[in-house]
Amino acid sequence: MSKMKAAFYERYGPPEVVQVRETEKPVPKENEVLIKVHAATVNRTDCGFRSAEYFIVRFFSGLFKPKNKILGCEFAGEIETTGKAVTSFKAGDRVLGYNDSKFGAHAGYMIMAEHDAISTIPPGISYEEAAPITEGGHYALCDIRAAKIKSGQEILVNGGTGAIGSAAIQLLKYFNTDVTAVCDTKSIALVKSLGASEVIDYTRQDFTKMNRKFDVVFDAVGKSIFGKCRPLLKDKGIYMSTELGYMSQNPFLAIITPMFGGKKVLFPIPSINKDDVIFLKNLAAAGKYKPVIDRSYSLDQIVDAYRYVETGQKVGNVIIKMSDLNNT
Repeated sequence: MSKMKAAFYERYGPPEVVQVRETEKPVPKENEVLIKVHAATVNRTDCGFRSAEYFIVRFFSGLFKPKNKILGCEFAGEIETTGKAVTSFKAGDRVLGYNDSKFGAHAGYMIMAEHDAISTIPPGISYEEAAPITEGGHYALCDIRAAKIKSGQEILVNGGTGAIGSAAIQLLKYFNTDVTAVCDTKSIALVKSLGASEVIDYTRQDFTKMNRKFDVVFDAVGKSIFGKCRPLLKDKGIYMSTELGYMSQNPFLAIITPMFGGKKVLFPIPSINKDDVIFLKNLAAAGKYKPVIDRSYSLDQIVDAYRYVETGQKVGNVIIKMSDLNNT
């Protein structure tokens, strides 16, 4: 059988548990496609499953050791072969997508089912530009929909430079809301260019002390808490976070706070399907959404990529380029 390179992790732990080695190229079933991966990302989802820092992750990935040993949830690549039952894709199609149930994108090749979260890449968008369209975008979209955000509302995004925050600003702009974003000094110009009407430099100002009210505070980095952000909310305002929060309080508050009819916490469980991928890639094709890219690494440098992502300093997305692989 043909071989490929892939980044494996046999146990939970720090970036160093990931090792690149050769393995067999996967074979698609009749309803699946085999994708030659050209670009992937290392993101918070990959880091969370690799470290299992939140123990709850193990209920999905394996209690004592990971059952899916190749991470990488978002990708862009070219379909090499299709199963005999596949009708909507053909060999040679350029595709992008997302898979956080089986992962597999940190490899030369991966498998996706035809009806999973996968779609063709629009003309004019490279593999490196297409790969980061889905992860931050679908997390942001899930929260925006959960909060039933409407045109004209005032939204605060804490963490405007992360993959989720930078996607959220652009999507909120698309939905015609007034966005205030929080970031550091060096990223102010970038965040304004994404669509924020006002930018708060957290190195100079505590955004929770602002004398202003918002319909929604979206904590896209999970570095604040409901208690601190509550004064920023309008009477029926919503606080959302991408993290469990201090002492895992956010899921609990999401159950309790709506009972009182005032300010509340939402903690939506993220999901993605083919329609979401199509929506995001169409926005990208129209120039209304462009994932921010920080830097790129080769697959052989993936441990360095993990280390960098976990510094918390990345701006947007970190790409893994597969062009260096010698697949046979």
